[in-house]
Amino acid sequence: MERRKGGKSRRSYAVWEENEVVPIVALEMVSHKPGGEYDEKMSIYAGLGVLYYIIYNPEFWRRDRHQPFEAYKLIDGQYQQQIGEPYWMPEVGLGMGRSQQVIGGIEQEILVWYDESGNAYPLPDAAAGQMREQLRVERQRAEVQQQRADRLAEYLRSQGIDPDNLP
Repeated sequence: MERRKGGKSRRSYAVWEENEVVPIVALEMVSHKPGGEYDEKMSIYAGLGVLYYIIYNPEFWRRDRHQPFEAYKLIDGQYQQQIGEPYWMPEVGLGMGRSQQVIGGIEQEILVWYDESGNAYPLPDAAAGQMREQLRVERQRAEVQQQRADRLAEYLRSQGIDPDNLP
């Protein structure tokens, strides 16, 4: 389905625009103004049959008398709060939870995906940084190998052997 609407990126998932396919996971991020995340929206998602409903409330959880991260699973038509973070969702093959990350030089809490072993998947910037570091190490290793080869060739020449014409 087209991810743009009216020339802009779509900001929400609309079942009627997705051939009536209900998502497996719904994520609500609580803002400064309460928006029915713990009652109205939860009821709507349960009625649609969304299997997992996750509420991320990093700033206002005390106001709402909840935890900053809550995962719910639809069981017999009702959401039941689940325990554990990151929370593993076998039907999705991913876990979700909070993580402290440095983004743009600022340390902050964000939501990240986790694998089955509880390892966070790297963010695109972090993954790019890891790749740059791997390339740097490989270049350094190649330079050391080239220096070794150059020293060996020089030694062979000092012994009267042409390193370019070895038997």
